[in-house]
Amino acid sequence: MPCVDLNADLGEGFPHDAELMPLLTSVNVACGGHAGNDDIMRNTLALARRFGVQVGAHPGYSDPEHFGRRELDLSDEALRQTLRDQVFRLKKVGDLEGVAIRYLKPHGALYNRACREGPTAEVVIEVAREMRLALLGLPGSELERAAKHNEVRFVPEGFADRRYRTDGSLVPRSEPHALIEDPREGAEQVLWLIRERGVETICVHGDNPRAVAFVTALRQSLAEAGVTILPFSTDGRADLSSPRLRSY
Repeated sequence: MPCVDLNADLGEGFPHDAELMPLLTSVNVACGGHAGNDDIMRNTLALARRFGVQVGAHPGYSDPEHFGRRELDLSDEALRQTLRDQVFRLKKVGDLEGVAIRYLKPHGALYNRACREGPTAEVVIEVAREMRLALLGLPGSELERAAKHNEVRFVPEGFADRRYRTDGSLVPRSEPHALIEDPREGAEQVLWLIRERGVETICVHGDNPRAVAFVTALRQSLAEAGVTILPFSTDGRADLSSPRLRSY
């Protein structure tokens, strides 16, 4: 029976985090760059602890005006420093809340650029390795190649609510039909991603106003298809010991 992790980007100031959290097995928490602040981080981590959801850092370009969805021309050192600052900020809140930060997933334009460009991928990998975090990214991307070269645990990620180009990259949000709104179509794409792309985790976006209904229906469709939802572990094996497994 296939299994997959289900993650979402939360802590970004949208109103459905508390409803989404019990539906997830991993949560990518904004670190104050594109969105979030210490209070939001604390509340998000408290929710994750309550529902047994594993936590990853979700840093991006420090550009809240454009929600981190615009590429910024930063030097490698400037990018490295902003990533460190954001992840350390979340780790500090995590220490106060008793929640470990287990992986890193870049946000928005940084995610797309790091998947596409080797130099940006190397900076992201350096920060993940330094902080002993696993890394989420698109399979076959520069992020995956850099992670394997630097012996960083790489978790191939797919998207249930975004469409793909033929080269495996995501259709930009600025283009028509970039988003998938039908959860059954999303489930069909997830099955293809598991089978053909070897993904271990699936992302849904918490900024979607219909995210709760989408994820609820997606989970039902995946269950009907025989897919088990459970968290990945940072050592590369399914985390069968997770208390969340008992919920499904």
